[in-house]
Parts: sequence; C-alpha cells; structure tokens
Amino acid sequence: MSSSETPPPLYAAREPVFPRRVSGKFRNLKWWIMLVTLGIYYLTPWIRWDRGPELPDQAVLVDMAGRRFFFFWIEIWPHEFYFIAGLLIMAGLGLFLFTSAMGRVWCGYTCPQTVWTDLFILVERWVEGDRNARVRLWNAKWDARKVRLRLTKWVLWALIGLATGGAWVFYFTDAPTLFVNLLNGTAHPIAYTTMFILTATTFFFGGVAREQVCIYACPWPRIQAAMMDEDTITVAYREWRGEPRGKGKNRDGMGDCIDCMACVNVCPMGIDIRNGQQMECITCALCIDACDDMMEKIGKPRGLIDYIALKDEAREREGEPPAPVIKHILRPRTILYTALWSLVGLGLVFALFIRPDIDMTVAPVRNPTFIVQSDGTVRNVYDIRLRNKHGEARPFGMALNSDTPLSLEIEGADGSLVMVPADEMRQIRVYVDAGPDSAAATMDRTEFTFWVTDLNSNERAYTNTVFNGRGN
Repeated sequence: MSSSETPPPLYAAREPVFPRRVSGKFRNLKWWIMLVTLGIYYLTPWIRWDRGPELPDQAVLVDMAGRRFFFFWIEIWPHEFYFIAGLLIMAGLGLFLFTSAMGRVWCGYTCPQTVWTDLFILVERWVEGDRNARVRLWNAKWDARKVRLRLTKWVLWALIGLATGGAWVFYFTDAPTLFVNLLNGTAHPIAYTTMFILTATTFFFGGVAREQVCIYACPWPRIQAAMMDEDTITVAYREWRGEPRGKGKNRDGMGDCIDCMACVNVCPMGIDIRNGQQMECITCALCIDACDDMMEKIGKPRGLIDYIALKDEAREREGEPPAPVIKHILRPRTILYTALWSLVGLGLVFALFIRPDIDMTVAPVRNPTFIVQSDGTVRNVYDIRLRNKHGEARPFGMALNSDTPLSLEIEGADGSLVMVPADEMRQIRVYVDAGPDSAAATMDRTEFTFWVTDLNSNERAYTNTVFNGRGN
C-alpha cells in the first residue's frame, strides 16, 4: 500500500437494527419475564419490613453507613461477606449450567441489557411504528414530524432511565422519605448524581448502543463456547430441511425456506440465523416465532428454526426423530454444575441458620503482654468487640469460665454488664487479673474462655483465649 492511500478503518460503523414486531410463545415468554423482572426491580424498595426504631422499615436495604445488607429477615454484616461471595459463586455456576444446557438463555431472556433494550424498542415501536416505518423515518430528512417523533421517543426513554436510576438509589435508604426529598430538592447531592449517571447510562445502553453492548462490551459471547458442546440445546436453522431456499410458486426440488427474511427482520442483533452459530446470537428465539408463523402460512411444518442440539443433526438428516430433551440436559457436565451449585447453596443456608445473633471477638493487648501491679497481681488487657444484631439495645453480661482462677473488670462499667446499642458493634476494654500466688500468675500461659450472655434472650457466645503469667 502506498503512503498516499488511506488505511482501512479498524472499526466498522454501526448499522442500525430495526427489529420487526413478532408474536408467538417465545415473544410472550419474554414479555412475562420483562414484566416480572422490571416489577421486582422497581417495586422491591417499597416493600415494608419492621426494622425497629433505629432503621428504615424497608425489606431490602443496603445500609452503607452501618455497612450492612438487609434482605427481609436476613441481615448480612461486613464480617459475613462470605454470604455475598457464595451468592456470586452460585450465580457463576448457574450461568455455566444454563449455558451448557440451553445456550445463552440468560442473555436472551433475563440479562438486564436485554430486558431494558426490549422495553426501549417497545417504546420506539409505539412512537415511530413498526420496522418499515422506523426504517423510512431513519432515512428521511429532518422535518417537523421527525423532530416531534424523535423528541417524544427520547423523552420517554429518559423517563425510563430516570425511573431506573431512582429505583436504584431507593435501595440505599428509606424509599418514601427519599422520594419526597427528591421532589422538594432536599435530597443529598449523591442521590441526584447517581440518578443522573444511571439515567444517562440506561438511555445510552438501551436506546443507542443496544446490540453493540452485547457484541463489544460483554465478555460472555467469547466465553460461552467453552460452556457449550454438541449436546447443548440452542437456537439453530435446520438447513438440511430448508435448503436450497428460494421464492416463487414452482418449488420443485427446493427446501422449506422461502427466503422471506422474517427471521432476520425480527432479530434484535441484526443477524441471519441461517448462517449458523454466531457470536452475536443471544438465543432470544424470536426468529423461531417468526419462522413458525411463516411456515403455518405456507402450509409447512413448524420448527425450521428451533431449539435443537448439534448431536441430533445426523439423526434428523436420516429421517429419525431427535433424542429426548432430557437426554441432552442430563449429562456429566450439567450434573457436575448442578451438584456444585447445590453444595454451595446448602452450605450458605446451613451457615445462615447456625450463626448466632450476637458476636464477640477478643484481641489481647500485646504491648505489654502482662502487667504486675504493686500487690503482685498479674493483669492482662483485652480489647473485646460485641456485636448486637437485634433491632433494640440489649444488655450483655460478661463472664469467664467458672473453673478459672481469674477475675475480670470492664473499663467504664459497673460490674460485668455492658449495654450494646441496636444493630451496632461496641468495643470495650476488659482487664483480667490473677492473684499473686495463683497458678495463672506463676505459669507462662493459661487458657480460659470469655462468655457473653444476652440477658434478654439468654443466648450465649464464647471465645477461647490465653492469659499470660509472669512464668516464675
């Protein structure tokens, strides 16, 4: 190439995709999933749940100030982050399981990018018309009608983005209170900033970028091949039945495909499923609905495009029926993923039910390890953290195991009683003494146990630690 020639572009300009409206069982399923998922997202912050006098009565709440997460009756503290990690592991294993069994069903039905894009396309179709009308509008010159339709669409998109950002910030504080503060302009600037950012990103991802997010930004299309094999059931074109394709009344020697382009026109990714498996395909199955509708119109069997497994191709070419779906799904890979997913889930449930409502951590003060007082008493100092997971303040009683020759004293407390505020952690300093002639004073190390008792519920917790003596 000569120096005067312009190098080819490294990035191809986006070709806009205008999917046509389609009806059928998979489209109806996607409508229901959209309704349920968006309903959960938008309405969950408004579900009330009694949290006591110190916290908002909200069922799902991310308490950033207290560094806690509430989900109905479940409360997750910072030291219990393993619950979040476990849920993320379950989400990953679930994604591997569904992809190996049914291809990219997550991408096609429940991915937030897919759900919000479907909603934005629905609004676009309602304002500008179906595919042909939108194509004509895209190619038309700017006039009053085009400006009006575009502004109407963009305003509705912006309102959806605003509702999306608003719903997100409602998860972090009391939703009704924040809603009123947002309307009268007294909410914290962080709330307005977060809503603005989420409104803009929702508008861009769902209305402008759309399929570009799935193709270029999402890593999953490039990973999915490792999860799929010849038993994976995914959307495919039965080319052995449809080819050679063509239009016209005289169809002698031709396949069932009449090259109507219905499958292409309804695809939100703008691809042709008849070209085989492609990275861009999210297996939303809208092409199945479009093709089945056309097959019925021309009197051909449904299923030219369908959920099928590669392993069934040889069987169907020979005129045999495909293997049962359960045979494709129940195979070593999916059974392994299911077993791992179940083990992690059972482990989290077990950990959730055995955890106490009070926690105690003990940290011996190491500098110095012990102090010899004027009367010969040996003293060790401990910093103890008590965590009260109840919705009201609780009195906690501190004690040592009954067979130890040690005594305790709590700094700033009268006796062994400590009040811990609701849903908080309190740090106290405890002095443990051994008499001058006791065995604990003369030995290097003496093991003993701190006990804490919730005096309201009598629930107890304990921690084993060591008392350091003078060792003579």
